[in-house]
Amino acid sequence: MKPKYKRVLLKLSGEAFLGRYSHGIDAAICAHLAKQLKEVFQLNTEIALVVGGGNIFRGAIRSKEFEMDRAVADYMGMLATVINGLALQNALENTSVPTRVLTAIEMRQIAEPYIRRRAIRHLEKKRVVIFVAGTGNPYFTTDTAAALRGIEIKVDILLKGTKVDGVYSDDPLKNKSAKLFKKLSYMDVINKGLEIMDTTAITLCKENNLPIRVFNFMKEGNLRDIVLGKEIGTLIS
Repeated sequence: MKPKYKRVLLKLSGEAFLGRYSHGIDAAICAHLAKQLKEVFQLNTEIALVVGGGNIFRGAIRSKEFEMDRAVADYMGMLATVINGLALQNALENTSVPTRVLTAIEMRQIAEPYIRRRAIRHLEKKRVVIFVAGTGNPYFTTDTAAALRGIEIKVDILLKGTKVDGVYSDDPLKNKSAKLFKKLSYMDVINKGLEIMDTTAITLCKENNLPIRVFNFMKEGNLRDIVLGKEIGTLIS
């Protein structure tokens, strides 16, 4: 089976790590994620990931709750992504997939500092690369970090893993008549106010012609099938 894409970046929200829990990390979910990633790794496709931290701390929301400066809250959220990245690295290495964690905020004892050329070299050496700590700057989401890193390392496509089958006209968990879009333009996403990714991330992808595919990451085999070229979820291009 020949993959359609040579290099991909997968964006996972912090909520992807919750599983059975309302907070924190579910070990069974980490194992499930690692299994799906290994299937793609075995196709010889180079894989990078950006992980969120909302399962532990979401800066933009909780800054108000704590009466905390937004920048400080965002830095706390970035640290949460590091915890998720290390958990996923451990799960991948338990399946014999070589993995490196690269962080936008230096913490040399636990992860490598992000250097673009180093990240590309790891990918070329067939190591899965996990980017953590967002962009290293407050006021930017991990969606924007995913778009930025994807452009920097020249991936073929940005894959956004969610718990639903793609981009809908409304929340499909609340509105059963919500329509699933198969294809959208970048401007469709912005003009329709579809909150699948923030406007900064969509604009970055638009300006650099980076396609995005939104899909259900929890369904077994979806990631592998997309890399092999199947039309699953919603394509934004």
